[in-house]
Amino acid sequence: MVTVPAGSTLVLRCPGEQPVTLITLAEVSAAFVAELPPIPVLSPDGTRRFGILELVSSAGVTWVEAELRDGLLTRTGDPPTDVVQRRGAPRRPGAYAATGTVELDTEPGRRLVAVSGQVEDVSTSGLLLRATPADSVHLPPGIVRTLLHVSMPWGDMTATVATVDQRADQLRGTYEWMDPADEEALRAFCAAR
Repeated sequence: MVTVPAGSTLVLRCPGEQPVTLITLAEVSAAFVAELPPIPVLSPDGTRRFGILELVSSAGVTWVEAELRDGLLTRTGDPPTDVVQRRGAPRRPGAYAATGTVELDTEPGRRLVAVSGQVEDVSTSGLLLRATPADSVHLPPGIVRTLLHVSMPWGDMTATVATVDQRADQLRGTYEWMDPADEEALRAFCAAR
């Protein structure tokens, strides 16, 4: 079963335009990505758009061709054949304030850059961070790991995250280290859906 939860953040990339961030208004489910019904979304304006959608679901993350029209996001074209990141761990979408330091793999060595933003998706195995340094609108390239302090409902969570994928202001990663008390609290938080 593939589920796109209400409140999820989806990104539609259209040719010649800035990416459009969309928020899902209702949960949709289907047996396969190709069978998902149109997804009701909150869009910035009423403009009809076509592009590539970064679809975040309970099954993982994949990219599909999609059309945005009248507040509905509809998959078009061929169904996807791959999922970039599978999700076997319980997860929760949301917006949790985060600050931290990213470690860059640069020549001649590594350097550190402070970032701030929010965690938009958290699971017991990793997270999706949308953040930027103070002097840029994008994360710097070549991030190896991130030390994060995230404001969670039970208090501050501190974790070290290894980069899985990085695009513009988004970083998806898996935990390298986390305080054992935070591990327990996160497991309970994700399971409480």
